[in-house]
Amino acid sequence: MKKHLMILLAAILSSSIILSSCSKDEAEAPTVTAPTATTEVEEGLATDVTFSVSVLGGYASGAVAAQGGTAAIKTEPADGATSGNVVVTFTASNTPGAASVTLTVTDENQKTHNATALLTVKEEVLIIPVNGNITSNTTWKTGKTYILKSRIAVMDGVTLTIEPGVVVKGEAGNAANATALIVAQGGVLEASGTPSQPIIFTSIADNIQPGQIESPNLDPSLNGLWGGLIVLGKAPISYAKDGVDAATTNIEGIPANDPNGIYGGDVSDDYSGTLKYISVRHGGTNIGEGNEINGLTLGGVGSATVIENIEIVSNQDDGIEWFGGTVNVKNAIVWNTGDDAIDTDQAWAGKVENIVVINPGDKCFELDGPEGSYTSTGHTIKDATVFVGKAGGLIDYDDNTDVNMSNIYFLDFDSETLEDDGIAISGYSGYQANTNGFASSAFEVTVTLPTGVALTDIFTGGSDAITTEVSAGAATVGADLTKFANWSWAAVAGELD
Repeated sequence: MKKHLMILLAAILSSSIILSSCSKDEAEAPTVTAPTATTEVEEGLATDVTFSVSVLGGYASGAVAAQGGTAAIKTEPADGATSGNVVVTFTASNTPGAASVTLTVTDENQKTHNATALLTVKEEVLIIPVNGNITSNTTWKTGKTYILKSRIAVMDGVTLTIEPGVVVKGEAGNAANATALIVAQGGVLEASGTPSQPIIFTSIADNIQPGQIESPNLDPSLNGLWGGLIVLGKAPISYAKDGVDAATTNIEGIPANDPNGIYGGDVSDDYSGTLKYISVRHGGTNIGEGNEINGLTLGGVGSATVIENIEIVSNQDDGIEWFGGTVNVKNAIVWNTGDDAIDTDQAWAGKVENIVVINPGDKCFELDGPEGSYTSTGHTIKDATVFVGKAGGLIDYDDNTDVNMSNIYFLDFDSETLEDDGIAISGYSGYQANTNGFASSAFEVTVTLPTGVALTDIFTGGSDAITTEVSAGAATVGADLTKFANWSWAAVAGELD
């Protein structure tokens, strides 16, 4: 009896081992489950579709087929896995309508199963409203126009990427309702246009479309239709209130109670992003007396930030204004400002080079120094070509201006302005009184002077030693105008000819 029990037990164990060893080979076919909801995707864009799979026979491979677009497997389970997800990237065609993705899974026994996910390809949205602050990493896509519905901030820790050729338009609004794009402290703007696809910031009243350079309906002298572009960082500033130094303060141009308007700090190499091949137009809305928005405002922006190939067209206030910071700017063109073209404040310690100024409403250069006890190494302005026009002055210094200037070429003086002595009164005031050790050199001027007006009457303050009158076409200093060809409105409009 005992012997029979042992034989029976051995038979049972043997059967169990055989069943166990054969279970994977004899497993059922895989099961593939598609999403139940229909996925929507814009024409030409991509989206991920996730399928869940059960593969008792061990995952071997997956294959996809698509209607209304193309599909490829993005991620899948490891070989031999018995369950998991397969993520498929579907790229829509350029034709709106129904679409689908079919996933077929094969196990290690060559058994298969498939399921189909349904999609709808929608017509591409080309005009996109922006209603609130940018609170997560966001990309604005080439070929599209984005409408700023209010004052929009790129928040701390967030990156806004603007692709080449994007057009950004600000809604009309004044006072506290002025529209603007603000890069708050800690936020990052990656906006790299190209010579063939500049990024354009303009007004909602502008009918310009992606791919165009000149506005089809707005004159380049029209200003104040929206706010502007404001970049704020954590680099040092020289600011004092009621005689007390402050490391940070609120930028001009936006309401003082907006926490996204703070700038300044102690991070000299702070990074706020990259701005290249950008044209900012028709801005400068005034939110209150003496509180205007510049075309490009740089408050406490650090030296790690890259700013190159910038155009400001017809801003109601200044073209570019620096409030402290250490950022450098290269290849900048400022055309038709209502106030100053280039304005520096609060011990900015950077360099701007290769500059073109065209017909500013007031000063070509308004250059101020520290406002508090902090002093920097000063700033540098070099290689500038200035089409003076009806400007109210050439260069205006304070007694503590901390600037070195060189290779500046002034031309196209308006005879009425000269006769009114507007330039003679304020063109180069305060230079002799500046005792901070900064200097200027190599100014050249092409000008036909009215009777009784001398070159030193235009450049007051003892600057005759560095200023030379030259004939038209004979200048040896100034900007390289080829840097602005094709992508800037000023160049395309013939203003640099």
